[in-house]
Amino acid sequence: MGLLSDPVRRRALARLVLRLNAPLCVLSYVAGIAWFLALAFPPLTQRTYMSENAMGSTMVEEQFVGGDRARGFARDFAAHRRKSGALPVAWLQRTMRTVGLEVYTQSFSRKLPFPDETHERYMVSGTNVYGILRAPRAASTESLVLTVPCNSDSTNSQAVGLLLALAAHFRGQIYWAKDIIFLVTEHDLLGTEAWLEAYHDINVTGMQSSPLQGRAGAIQAAVALELSSDVVTSLDVTVEGLNGQLPNLDLLNLFQTFCQKGGLLCTLQGKLQLQDWTTLDGPLQGLQTLLLMVLRQASGRPHGPHGLFLRYRVEALTLRGINSFRQYKYDLVAVGKALEGMFRKLNHLLERLHQSFFFYLLPALSRFVSIGLYMPAAGFLLLVLGLKALELWMQLHEAGVGSEETGGAPGPSTPLPPAQGVGLASLVAPLLISQAMGLALYILPVLGQHVATQHFPVAEAEAVVLTLLAIYAAGLALPHNTHRVMSTQASDRGWMALKLVALIYLALQLGCITLTNFSLGFLLAATMVPAAALTRPNGPRPLYAALLVLTSPAAMLLGSLFLWRELQEAPLSLAEGWQLFLVALAQGVLEHHTYGALLFPLLSLGLYPCWLLFWNVLFWK
Repeated sequence: MGLLSDPVRRRALARLVLRLNAPLCVLSYVAGIAWFLALAFPPLTQRTYMSENAMGSTMVEEQFVGGDRARGFARDFAAHRRKSGALPVAWLQRTMRTVGLEVYTQSFSRKLPFPDETHERYMVSGTNVYGILRAPRAASTESLVLTVPCNSDSTNSQAVGLLLALAAHFRGQIYWAKDIIFLVTEHDLLGTEAWLEAYHDINVTGMQSSPLQGRAGAIQAAVALELSSDVVTSLDVTVEGLNGQLPNLDLLNLFQTFCQKGGLLCTLQGKLQLQDWTTLDGPLQGLQTLLLMVLRQASGRPHGPHGLFLRYRVEALTLRGINSFRQYKYDLVAVGKALEGMFRKLNHLLERLHQSFFFYLLPALSRFVSIGLYMPAAGFLLLVLGLKALELWMQLHEAGVGSEETGGAPGPSTPLPPAQGVGLASLVAPLLISQAMGLALYILPVLGQHVATQHFPVAEAEAVVLTLLAIYAAGLALPHNTHRVMSTQASDRGWMALKLVALIYLALQLGCITLTNFSLGFLLAATMVPAAALTRPNGPRPLYAALLVLTSPAAMLLGSLFLWRELQEAPLSLAEGWQLFLVALAQGVLEHHTYGALLFPLLSLGLYPCWLLFWNVLFWK
């Protein structure tokens, strides 16, 4: 306390902080990026292990041999679907009753905020069909779910056939202690969301659906299945859910264990997993897989039906059967045995999965990075904002520090004049106008789409995207001199106070985002922190302006799309990247209003106004 209360020592501390601030910021930023890149290398990456005792062994005998029956169900389903042009509800009901399930249907409808041009739908209505296998050894207090999504452009008939064959096989077993729900949803994720909302008796997305006539117990875990053909070369597992949520790591470990037991080739992010991590090839491929997971998690999209289950505290995975040029070939029996083993082990659970990690990164299926090891990477980046904020605070409250630093030898201290007034009134206008621009960016595109289509020859989805871009660009022009609106005599130190507020605002936002979705928080910090730290009204203003534009939220999204396709070994041209960027904008807004994805409101209501504050600082006069 004496160090802070003594004016002489306080000024000496201020001089030390100011002198070392720049090298400390550079060192902290480099350390954060280096720490993140090192996450794919031992010892930061660890081998996965099973934490739940009830699932620690795979000593169950899988007896599923219904491959021919599954293929027969798949052919019948595909034929009835082609004949009706929609989900064959009557055939599914009849078939599920034949195998001994309690069968129910649920109708739903949803008017999207604007047409979804990707899936060519606007007014959506459909029917979900589900059958319940009652547990002979329990009182329907807990349940498991096996779900197959069906979309208009993909029948997923092999997955439906395998689901029905597994239902018939499970019906003949007496060891089930949990109800098993076999769910076939229409319109992909929309049907899944409608069923989940009705099952839990809530409505969070405005979905209109009929109440469920049949229920089982509380859902403990769920597996979503998508198959492209009768023969698969590998099973790809997807874990990224809505708003970056992840299932308990033990569920992923269970899947990998039964794949290894059955000799199935399993992939993560579509990439084969190298077993040799003693050479450099393993960690380098692990880094590529890790970056793909970070980009997918940061998007906040539900990358499969499982992503919507996670919102309701249901641990879930999506398994996709891939049929590629690889020499390994597996039929539906091998996939069915893996699913049977997983459900039999989940049947042993006495409580929800909770002992393993919920926050992790995956450089490979057999390796993970825990939250305690990856959080320092974001911490180092956020430290840069703290150091710059501390520097500005000391410059504002320690008058004459700069002159003493450059001035002569130390001598008896003399009282210094008070610091020049900051003029806090000049900060009100930039803060209010920047936040108003963010609010307009969030509300006006969807609200004003019909006005735009009446006056311009564009469709509704195009009107939403063009309005987004127009408001975003208008924000660059409006706030240059907003501080003069309420204070005609803005202080020279006003930009320092505004930047101090912007740094604290950005640090709080990034800190909160990182705690819930590390991938999104880290990507935003890695791009926005350097520009936030360097921006000032004096200096090479064109260079700072270019840096700010290149690190804005929209530029980060565009760059992420190019990086994503580059890591997938399918690089984009500039024209293709721009088109994909426009589609991503429309899908981001649509998924927010349809499923509750939070990326769009986070960027429009939080980070975009904060970025505009730094734009104000740059053009402060």
